[in-house]
Amino acid sequence: MVRAFVGFDHRGWLVTAGVREPITELDREVIAQQLGRPPRALRAIAHRCPSGHPSVVQTAPRLEDGTPFPTLYYLTCPRLTSLASRLEAEGMMREQTARLAEDEELAAQYLAAHQSYLAERDAIESLGTEVSAGGMPGRVKCLHVHIAHALACGPGVNPFGDEAIAALAGDWPAGDCA
Repeated sequence: MVRAFVGFDHRGWLVTAGVREPITELDREVIAQQLGRPPRALRAIAHRCPSGHPSVVQTAPRLEDGTPFPTLYYLTCPRLTSLASRLEAEGMMREQTARLAEDEELAAQYLAAHQSYLAERDAIESLGTEVSAGGMPGRVKCLHVHIAHALACGPGVNPFGDEAIAALAGDWPAGDCA
């Protein structure tokens, strides 16, 4: 496995980007436990929490039955999922969406995140659509997707994922999360 070294984040944790690890049977079992159901369309582990458990998986653009599944990165860590839900309930998505209309540079960064997401997904299999995930590029609809995208691809790719992760500093990662 090749890891692309990016640097260290604000906590001093090693940051890697573009890392995709094969899924082991143990990973599959842990992910099923995390989700409370068997995982679908798994392709790879895209990020692990500091305790080594999967926190983000890369999924196939289609489910096993052929149904389109545009969410390329899926958050599996139950603690992180809960924290993302808390940020959503606190109004972070509304605030971020409002800023898109006011900040041209931010809107351009978000559009680039959308285009990057589509390009990576289409390199696996094109769904023939410009729909990516999380409301991109016109609004912020799901912080879970943005956090997953930011963790999978590293800082600087998804501005709203980066913001959400920064807002969780001190709450995640913390301890053995699975």
